[in-house]
Amino acid sequence: MGVFKYSPADFLFTCVGLVFLLADIVLDIWAVVTFYQEKAYVCLGILVVFLVGSSVLVQAYSWIWYSYEKFDRKTKVERSPSLRLLKILHVFQLGIYLRHSGVFEMSVCSFLSKQNDPESTAVFLSHDLSMLRIIETFSESSPQLVLMLTIILQRGDLEPVTVLKALGSASTVAFSVTMYHRSLRSFLPDKKRQNLLSSVVYFLWNLFLISSRLTALALFASVLPCFIFTHFICSWMVLFFFAWRSNTDFMDSPGGEWLYRATVGLIWYFNWFNVAEGRTRYTTLLYHGYILVDIGLLCGLWSWKMRTDPPYHAFPHLYTIIIPVIVVAVYIFGLLFKMIYYKGYHPNLSKDELQSPAEKLSPDEPDGPPALMRAAHEEIVVEDRSIPAPPELCNKRMRKLAANFYC
Repeated sequence: MGVFKYSPADFLFTCVGLVFLLADIVLDIWAVVTFYQEKAYVCLGILVVFLVGSSVLVQAYSWIWYSYEKFDRKTKVERSPSLRLLKILHVFQLGIYLRHSGVFEMSVCSFLSKQNDPESTAVFLSHDLSMLRIIETFSESSPQLVLMLTIILQRGDLEPVTVLKALGSASTVAFSVTMYHRSLRSFLPDKKRQNLLSSVVYFLWNLFLISSRLTALALFASVLPCFIFTHFICSWMVLFFFAWRSNTDFMDSPGGEWLYRATVGLIWYFNWFNVAEGRTRYTTLLYHGYILVDIGLLCGLWSWKMRTDPPYHAFPHLYTIIIPVIVVAVYIFGLLFKMIYYKGYHPNLSKDELQSPAEKLSPDEPDGPPALMRAAHEEIVVEDRSIPAPPELCNKRMRKLAANFYC
């Protein structure tokens, strides 16, 4: 089973990811400075909360995962700082950039070398990075996009900083979702590997669902800004309860698992995310039904408020009907694309088919091959000493997510 291959396309995505990261940092700084100069302290405070909160959350995951692996760092960049310095880097919110540097280092080595070890290490590190980017997407980029759309709706004016920051956040969301799907695809066997069109359909389905959800939240926040925080807290508590009831098993410690469940509740506030093993058809239907009703209520409240107490840039009454209908229709359109994906492109696998060759040959694995096959494998390895093959790395965290998605 030929999995964990690092292709030139993966190298290109890594480089593009670094460009998006740097561009997002520049836009964040520009937005903070602009809000301060405009004395828009409320928007400035909310933006800073998003930036700091998301950074702390991502750094916490990065540090916890290092501790799970007993701080075994696999690249020269990651090994260069001492353990104390590594902790300091995470405290000062720089640990994630060390991971980016390690992925880029191994990506270059894999791209320039034909050896398997840099290739498998690059894929292993990129899996963790794709998960961290998903967490950052729904804790920073998505809330920022809601904030920028709310500002545009309230002011009725397209200012350069809000438009560019909204476009930057939307690009980050789209890129992170695409990278996450590519990471999941890497666990598929060659015979069931999904083609590029599957990623396109996956991207479109998420694009329609997320854009509809974020637009509905922005519409509601533009007319009832104080109540958007109440809406988030109440919704998050409900979603966190269901995440807890899903009996997730993603982290290696009880404290880390509770943090993960709280993060799942945050992600579910914006988009669906597979966290439980087995069939989740009814759970998914319940979730999308809940979100669709919630979107309808948010848009309905916006339409009612625009009719009864419009701001100075009130929309024509016809628009207050057309816009909510379009937002709800876009979400339904996204659900149709999701059905197309699951009908035409989604392979249903067993857990064994998602295992790496190294895991299948491990004598410690309870579901591993018979002893005779292991002995034959060991005999082959002994005879072929001239070409040592390093053990293939497998990111167990991402493999759990792949099992939740494909099995």
